[in-house]
Amino acid sequence: MTTSPRYVSPKSATSVFNDIVARLTRLGISVYGSRMLYVRGRKTGEWRSNPVNPLHFDGDRYLVAPRGNTQWVRNLRAANGEGELRVGRRTERFTATEISDDDKPAILRAYLKKWKFEVGVFFDGVDAKAPEETLRAIAPGYPVFRIAPR
Repeated sequence: MTTSPRYVSPKSATSVFNDIVARLTRLGISVYGSRMLYVRGRKTGEWRSNPVNPLHFDGDRYLVAPRGNTQWVRNLRAANGEGELRVGRRTERFTATEISDDDKPAILRAYLKKWKFEVGVFFDGVDAKAPEETLRAIAPGYPVFRIAPR
């Protein structure tokens, strides 16, 4: 599997939006399916958190990293795919398996259908109507993980 160095740092507007979603999610108010992702830091071992949008697709659940090889992606890889999704006091422990680039186009398409309004800026004009070849071409820059309860 190819690990792409692609990373898009958040702009201040993105950070403000993420802070609002994170606060609401921590209070138990899920914004359109949002969850707080908790993963152990790869260097410190301390819990790190980030708001995410789990995708339900073809009977499975996925985490997609629209900004690329982010800290949570690197931490999840280092933690052997173990993490937690939380809404308020509800915690779901999971194990994640990274998806190969060849299997990403359909997942990316479904993700864009649901959350383009929020993450479209990170896809450089690619949307859910893009041809399969386009989604396949961008796939290496977007880590995707299938998550399952543990």
